Amino acid sequence: FIKVKNADLAMSQVLALFAPPPPIFKTNIHTTATIDETAQIGNNVKIGANCYVGPNVTIGENTILYSNVTVLDECTIGKNTTIWSGAVVRERCDIGNDCIIHPNATIGADGFGFRPDPEKGLVKIPQIGNVIIGNNVEIGANSCIDRGKFSSTVIGDGCKIDNLVQIGHNSKLGRFCIMAGHSGLAGSVTLEDGVVIGGSASIKDHTTIGAGATVGAGSGVTCDVPAGKVVLGYPA
Repeated sequence: FIKVKNADLAMSQVLALFAPPPPIFKTNIHTTATIDETAQIGNNVKIGANCYVGPNVTIGENTILYSNVTVLDECTIGKNTTIWSGAVVRERCDIGNDCIIHPNATIGADGFGFRPDPEKGLVKIPQIGNVIIGNNVEIGANSCIDRGKFSSTVIGDGCKIDNLVQIGHNSKLGRFCIMAGHSGLAGSVTLEDGVVIGGSASIKDHTTIGAGATVGAGSGVTCDVPAGKVVLGYPA
């Protein structure tokens, strides 16, 4: 027996020793990748087949883009970040260092903004902001983070986002937040540091969840939640 203070953390170190190697790149830049001449590509960056990197994009050293990744104009991606196949990073978005973006995630799609007009029906409100993602963030497969209406949707350092999560425009996550699968934030939600959102939970727009609070799975939050509280139910 090997006694440790935290078995889960110790096991993570052991599993890393047995993890299979990542997919192999025969060349750092695949011949089918399209990279604009104005893009700045750092040392040892790997870009896979059929990727697109647009004008004035900056990609930091040791970052990996697997096949079919799209990074549009004026985006910045930091060092040691991995973006898996099919992910899309739309224009003017920023991703930090040591992040993992899983397959088919979408960063920076338009926020859901429409207003009724008696003559035109539903009029689209332009979404002119962006998304800013901090360092050491993980975004699950098929998750969507919408760009801000005027400013930025912000994902703080160390946040972990599961698969199939929706984060609405102008929402702001502090550090080390967790959102489990199928959960969603409406527009302009604030999660302070260390908030945990259970699977399939829904958070109303313009709501603040205080630091260290937990929202149970399947809950519907319709008002602010104080720091450190645990809430459950519909309404929570």
